[in-house]
Amino acid sequence: MKHPHSTTALALIFGLVASASAAQEVSVVTWGGAIEVSQIEAYNKPFTEATGIKVTTISADDPSVLLRAQVGAGNVTADVFDVAMADAVRLCDDGAVIAIDPADLPPGADGTPAAEDFIDGALSDCGIATIFAGTVISYDTSKFPDKAPSTVADFFDTQAFPGKRGLAKDVKRTLHFALMADGVPASEVYDVLATPEGVDRAFAKLDTIKKDVVWWEAGAQPPQLLADGEVTMTTAYNGRIFDAAINEGKPFEVIWDGQYLELNAFVIPVGAPHPKEALEYVKFATGSEPLAGQARYISYGPARKSSAPLLGLYKDDKTEMAPNLPTAPENMANAVLEDPGFWADHSAELAERFNNWLAAK
Repeated sequence: MKHPHSTTALALIFGLVASASAAQEVSVVTWGGAIEVSQIEAYNKPFTEATGIKVTTISADDPSVLLRAQVGAGNVTADVFDVAMADAVRLCDDGAVIAIDPADLPPGADGTPAAEDFIDGALSDCGIATIFAGTVISYDTSKFPDKAPSTVADFFDTQAFPGKRGLAKDVKRTLHFALMADGVPASEVYDVLATPEGVDRAFAKLDTIKKDVVWWEAGAQPPQLLADGEVTMTTAYNGRIFDAAINEGKPFEVIWDGQYLELNAFVIPVGAPHPKEALEYVKFATGSEPLAGQARYISYGPARKSSAPLLGLYKDDKTEMAPNLPTAPENMANAVLEDPGFWADHSAELAERFNNWLAAK
């Protein structure tokens, strides 16, 4: 004979189990494409295996925009967002994301404390960096059979290297290219850009190719523009070009000269549904081994120094990843490293100038 309360008791037990199970999850908003795949393989699957916590990914063209919208509406539905470090700094200043103490992060694989193990600039009050990504120039080799472009100046030379150009409709990933093509050394780009004369100089250089530009906004667009023949050269995220060249056999080459090197970072929004699990995920994913493991799936550089000795082959088991990373010493010879502080101070005014310039005939 059944106990009179057995059904109720079982329902209560299963309800509690379901509730506990529901808490054992974390949702991560990321950029889609190859970067999402790399995070699933290097972070999410090992994290779930180690902790039992399920990870769901959501792709967005710019996760910081979605984060601001959710926090602003008071309806936060995701736990971790992968954003540019400059956005992490602004979100932190605005009180939209929680502070993360570096002392809570695991030491490097070699025992180095996290605060010393992360590359300079890779830790902010609320953001923990994962990768260095490069916005680089890429071209279709079949379009230049006799002489190949090799510098940022060549990108602006449509006579020697004919064809349309793809550029990011994004002021911070575009203005530095113009200045460097006009002769400004990488080390002086921010100093020049901080002056009205420098800004004028950048836009004057952009004027020289404005009629030849196809503007892109999402990371998947540049390789597609090249593949479709809409442009012969374009700026692009280096990981997207690597993916197209290695996995799809596209005849695309990277020009590292003038690359814009920026950090992506994980942040946890105020009001995250599962803040405890979110922090555990961030701590795990930003460890030495997961960061090095991500480079097996995408050509972005790990944010920890201790990850470098752990780098190996791409998932094809034949391509060495170290030379294909934006952080390889030879690839950084003339790179501009993003300055989140500069963009926190100047992004609004420069974006307004950029948008007005775009709208002008």
